[in-house]
Amino acid sequence: MSANLRLPIAASVTTPDASPSRSDAMVEEAAGGASGENLMQVGDLARESGKTIRAIHLYEEIGLLRPAGRSKGRFRLYGSDALVRIRWIGKLQDMGFSLTDIQAVVREWEQLASAPQAMVRMRAVYRKKLDETREQIRRLEALEHEMEASLHYLDTCEVCDPDRLLSACSRCDRHECGEQAPELVAGFRAQPS
Repeated sequence: MSANLRLPIAASVTTPDASPSRSDAMVEEAAGGASGENLMQVGDLARESGKTIRAIHLYEEIGLLRPAGRSKGRFRLYGSDALVRIRWIGKLQDMGFSLTDIQAVVREWEQLASAPQAMVRMRAVYRKKLDETREQIRRLEALEHEMEASLHYLDTCEVCDPDRLLSACSRCDRHECGEQAPELVAGFRAQPS
């Protein structure tokens, strides 16, 4: 990965030790020990990251990822930076960023000359997403309470007379007079005009 694509993420990722596979031997041979870093092929990177090979190639096509080099057989080789980058992309996607959004973040990052400017910009991006996430959590918690109230309300339906007509449900006598049906229940009772 070229230096100009580095983003504010962890410098390295440790992976569990495993016995060398055939592809590891090919990678070590291809790397020639020049950088001292163990490089991996795209299949290994896909397995380690949990992404598909196609996704990794797409990240390359749109400029989010670059191989560290190529083997003698012209296979793409990746260092630990690639694994960090892929995990970073995944986390941004989990935050609601599209790949196009991530491209824009990377482009902006690359254009900023000073490290403090870049960090301030990334902080602003993350702050905005954190605020949006907290608002979404509040909406989901309200929906959770509405669903719980609806389930509690609907629990009385299990003891209702099985021969009772559905039209009688709009005036249910199983609930106290003042108890209003939650909107998730009242909504399916309401008749569209």
